[in-house]
Amino acid sequence: MAEAVRLAPLMAGPAWILALRQTAGRGRRGRAWADPPGNFAATALMFPACPPGQAALRSFAAALALADTLAGVSGAPARIALKWPNDVLLDGGKVAGILLESAGAGGRVAHLAVGIGVNLAEAPPAAVLEDGAAPAVAVATATGVRIAPGDFLDRLAPAFARWEGRLAAEGFGPLRAAWLARAARIGQTVTARTGAGSVTGRFTTLDEGGALVLDTPAGRRVIAAAEVHF
Repeated sequence: MAEAVRLAPLMAGPAWILALRQTAGRGRRGRAWADPPGNFAATALMFPACPPGQAALRSFAAALALADTLAGVSGAPARIALKWPNDVLLDGGKVAGILLESAGAGGRVAHLAVGIGVNLAEAPPAAVLEDGAAPAVAVATATGVRIAPGDFLDRLAPAFARWEGRLAAEGFGPLRAAWLARAARIGQTVTARTGAGSVTGRFTTLDEGGALVLDTPAGRRVIAAAEVHF
């Protein structure tokens, strides 16, 4: 992500940046991201020239691309699920995360960095995870499949390009439908923790902007940003 920011003014077009070793990984809200050797850490650097809300939809393109890639690598698509807003699950445990960072002015995004981390070889131990966080799993230990980060990127990049192309040509509708078809815990009760507190309700859908929709005792709640706990 930091390298994407450094390179953005020098780039003529979009690019992938792969970190063979990452020593200052970070997740949402500045949290540390553990990155043992053999795991995947890469950033797609893009120049969408669109409003921030539209740029944020790339997280769904990234999630769907990860789901496709992990399903192909593992040979077990039924074991892959998507957790709102930006995690990918394998057998119910977190195997990948997505982080978006952008810069721009005048209500337009000049460059967008789509950071992706995947536990290919090793998962962080439970002791370093936050209370209530989903357990972490690794592709190698859960499926017996070992794949190098560079080979994983060779599969992920075209999958991301396909979903990004559909988003550009057809809008968010097809991505929303595909994401919901793979959504973890849809129809079940979840808790969304925001900066202002917690909301518990039945996860029913995503709205047209990608926000989480919960049915609660107080009525329908649309949540644009939160951390979801099962």
